[in-house]
Amino acid sequence: MRHLRAAAAITLAVSVVAGVTACGGGTSSDGGSNESPKTLTYWASNQGPSIEADKKILTPELKKFEKETGIKVKLEVVPWADLLNRILAATTSGQGPDVLNIGNTWSASLQSTGALLPWDDENFEAIGGRDRFIDSAVASAGKEGEPPAAVPLYSLSYALYYNKKMFADAGITAPPATWDQLVEDGRKLSKDGKWALGAEGSNLSNNIHQTFVLGQQHGADFFDKQGKADFTSDGAVAAVKQYVDFMAKDRIIAPGNAEYAQNQSLTDFAKGRTAMVLWQAAATTFAAQGMKPEDWGVAPVPVPAGAPGAGKQTNSMVAGINMAVFRNTRNIDGAKKFVKFMTSDAEQKILCKTYGSIPPVKAAQSDPAFAAPELKVLRDTLATSAAPLPQVPNESQFETAVGTAVKELFADAAAGSPVTTESVKARLEKAQQTMQS
Repeated sequence: MRHLRAAAAITLAVSVVAGVTACGGGTSSDGGSNESPKTLTYWASNQGPSIEADKKILTPELKKFEKETGIKVKLEVVPWADLLNRILAATTSGQGPDVLNIGNTWSASLQSTGALLPWDDENFEAIGGRDRFIDSAVASAGKEGEPPAAVPLYSLSYALYYNKKMFADAGITAPPATWDQLVEDGRKLSKDGKWALGAEGSNLSNNIHQTFVLGQQHGADFFDKQGKADFTSDGAVAAVKQYVDFMAKDRIIAPGNAEYAQNQSLTDFAKGRTAMVLWQAAATTFAAQGMKPEDWGVAPVPVPAGAPGAGKQTNSMVAGINMAVFRNTRNIDGAKKFVKFMTSDAEQKILCKTYGSIPPVKAAQSDPAFAAPELKVLRDTLATSAAPLPQVPNESQFETAVGTAVKELFADAAAGSPVTTESVKARLEKAQQTMQS
């Protein structure tokens, strides 16, 4: 559901769109107008098993908002593969929505265009105050020290999902807590045409999510304190190599996963072809593909040793969806009312239950539904051992450049070509040059 489904070949040319006219067709540059107070357009991201499922989920809620406010919301659910390109096209053309969902890792990049409404204290007060939201979610909504570019809507983190029957058949009694254990278990599971771990080797965003976490564990941030790309540090190289080595060296990921980019690893898991997968809130997808809740288990993503925590024990990026308003919307008051509605305690409980995500609104987390085993792992990870991806203007370029390098290395591994420290560093050097050109 989520940002990890983002397009496999997106380049965010911030320099092109910086300072452009924002969407909604308005002409105001001072934070919006109210020329069309009874209508809003909303681009929702594809959160559920299908676009039609999202329409079925969201339409009753939008009708509820219309009944409360008299404002009609025109909904379009946009596939992740198209969403960022659609947003960028909208910022240049001036033809787009009033309100939209964005992957939280895009926040700083889109913030730098100037097209989104800044959520300063006054705007946060209009939706009930900034302190309603958990800190880690707000930290992933824009550059540190500036008003966020969006408001957290659905929060997520990664977990390790495992097939209970496949584990039992292999004589494995508990999910792995460390990477060494995962590889050891993985070798027991990878046999008879079945594999231990699923991956989306051609999905650039997923590649970044996994290697960023491993980078944290190796003491690498991929950017220095000034926001300059630092892709070739020893820690960054080690992180990328460790991830690709699950296929190249450890042979616990099927070579065909090098071509996966459309959630095929979830299908493999649901069909019993793969025993484990690293994913964000996968329960609804598993159910849609015929798995029963008792068929699978969930555990924290492994760490080098010990238990998950901060720093080198980080085991997830802060994942999630933010809600943004184009700053020259024709209905600024209505847009804020809509954000307030979607982030209200009641709606957060409804929507996050449905989508299997964690409410970024503190009060909504008290609902018993979010104490279920899967969501408890995700919630605890988000609170204690997740770190936001770099909040720098060229973060999306980072995803494209380094995500492509990882994709190419997976292709090498699938073809049987050696993946060495030197070859990993060469790919990352190329990625860094791409960022600097």
